[in-house]
Amino acid sequence: MSQYFWPEGFRINEVVQTLLKQGHRVDVLTGKPNYPEGIIFSGYRAFGCDREDFHGARVSRVPLFPRGRSSKIGLALNYLSFVISGIVCGSALKRGRDYDVIFVYGLSPILLALPGLFLGWLKKVPVVIWVQDLWPQSLSATGYVQNRFLLWGVEKVVRFIYRNADLLLVQSRAFIEPVRRLASTTAIKYYPSSVDGSFVQPAVSAAIPDVPGLDAPFIVMFAGNIGFAQAVDVIVDAATLLKGHQDIHFIVLGDGSRREWVLEQAIQRGLVNLHLPGRFPVETMPGFMQRASVLLVTLADREIFAATVPNKVQAYMAAGRPIIACMNGEGARLVTEAGAGLAVPAEDGQGLADAVLRMYRLSASERDELAANAQAYYHQHFDHDKLVSELIEHFEELRGGKP
Repeated sequence: MSQYFWPEGFRINEVVQTLLKQGHRVDVLTGKPNYPEGIIFSGYRAFGCDREDFHGARVSRVPLFPRGRSSKIGLALNYLSFVISGIVCGSALKRGRDYDVIFVYGLSPILLALPGLFLGWLKKVPVVIWVQDLWPQSLSATGYVQNRFLLWGVEKVVRFIYRNADLLLVQSRAFIEPVRRLASTTAIKYYPSSVDGSFVQPAVSAAIPDVPGLDAPFIVMFAGNIGFAQAVDVIVDAATLLKGHQDIHFIVLGDGSRREWVLEQAIQRGLVNLHLPGRFPVETMPGFMQRASVLLVTLADREIFAATVPNKVQAYMAAGRPIIACMNGEGARLVTEAGAGLAVPAEDGQGLADAVLRMYRLSASERDELAANAQAYYHQHFDHDKLVSELIEHFEELRGGKP
């Protein structure tokens, strides 16, 4: 169960495909695709229930209110409509279907796990939640909610969700303690994210769109959501400090609530070294990343984000390129532990500019060594097929060892 699913580009898509290839039967309960643009994708409608096939998986889509763009009200309606329709319509769509386990892909907000808990209760089967974010901390950290009473209420709901699940999988080791404080006796296990094998395989150059800056001698590339949580101001600051270095160009791939602001800043500051070509299909990402001289991951300077490991860290490691982590905590620790690149404090524009210059001044063989370290660490800790097999082991353990 996941509010987000193909054709939206999320990790759960590859997990489902691999489960199917391994011979497992998979049903998907999800919403109507509308991320990140905030409008329902072509070929779908917001209201009504739909069924479709995804590589052999039976996909049931429940109605929801599209999230809109940069609208707190639209976002709230989007989340609440999925919870309500997931409980009411989801149970009807899955009537007569038997399951061994309900697996909830727990992206923000974790309240979206409620339909999964309800379905698990109806079917009398274990519910596993893969926690991707910390709640209610994320609400206050991103500035969406500051009201203490509302945060207290959300915490009560999160406590209910955690304590009624049978197993909580957390994407970062730093999540274990904060989740434990709300989960009481519910089992918690570390289960990191990964990416599919296409990120590891050499990309076909012809399949990569030609975008501005891609022919620069030294490319610093950021790929993903361009929002407040990513503190993209730091990229603008670093590009400003380095605009006198004609060889160094920044390419920011993706979309998000802060993309227009970054574009405006690039124009105002005359940053011909900063390019925002937009969002591209997920299948082009490995090729883009492998063309970069160095890959950049950023997060805001908030306590909650220090515990988070953005999925792009695993993607960057798989792509086999050096990494600069402009962030605090667990994600930065992984990059330095792997010997994959450099870490600088979150939101430190000068520190990021200095790190880019250090990478630029390394020899090609020194950067290749960092890249090899990144990919080796990925294979050892984040291999996709290995992690999906571990997921099945978690499911079987809940079923008393039954396959």
